[in-house]
Amino acid sequence: MKRLLAVIVASLPALVMAATSGVHLEHMTPDLEDKASLQRGVKTYLNYCMGCHSLKYQRYERTADDLGIPHEMFLENLVFDKSIRIGALMDNAMNTKKARIWFGTASPDLTLVTRLRGLDWVYTYLKTFYVDASRPFGVNNLVFENVGMPHIFMELQGIQIRKGCKELPKIAANGGEMRDPLTSKAITEEICGSEIIDRGFSPLELKPDSGKLTVEEYDQLVYDLVNFLYYVGEPSRLDRERIGVYVLFFLAFLFVFTYLLNREYWKDIH
Repeated sequence: MKRLLAVIVASLPALVMAATSGVHLEHMTPDLEDKASLQRGVKTYLNYCMGCHSLKYQRYERTADDLGIPHEMFLENLVFDKSIRIGALMDNAMNTKKARIWFGTASPDLTLVTRLRGLDWVYTYLKTFYVDASRPFGVNNLVFENVGMPHIFMELQGIQIRKGCKELPKIAANGGEMRDPLTSKAITEEICGSEIIDRGFSPLELKPDSGKLTVEEYDQLVYDLVNFLYYVGEPSRLDRERIGVYVLFFLAFLFVFTYLLNREYWKDIH
């Protein structure tokens, strides 16, 4: 019970942050049966994220076994420190004190990030970095304003620019567009920044041909990465769900005999 309360309390800042940012989170549906997606996700994580963010509650061996990757192939192609053994925890060498100097805070472990922040939050976060010259790394994020993290996928996604303002029709209380009673022209209002997304328009604009990947390819890369982080958050999820079905069938079967036995015990009393 104490652990559950701790998780709920820890989740409150993320919920408040998402609610106050004014950004609608993009939805993604994970698929733990898609081994190819998970394999691409772990490849992306170990190549781009592992330098700063550890997965210290997950082991290389468990990951390789669950994702169907032979141990030798995993160590040779995905683990760059050859002194690491397959049974080791997925930790890194990031110095906490130096991380605070470089980024303003220590880089968090991401083993449980999708359980803490939520899938949609992480998915949208990785897609909404934009250029901001006022920030130390030259980028900001719509979901996490004034973030201290650089955009590690900028060369892949390309450069995104935050739009200024947009003239949009003013919406009446009944949901329809407000119009001038004399001219019947739509009454507009100026919507700026992240508020644009509330009206169905993206507040970010991607510079054409500025990244190595197309929009569809980058979306797939982010999906695979978040899908992998979803797996890491609870590696035994598929086993738990599979066993849970058998348990429910067993309880339903047991209920029949329990009910008949109870009726046998009480028949003389009634």
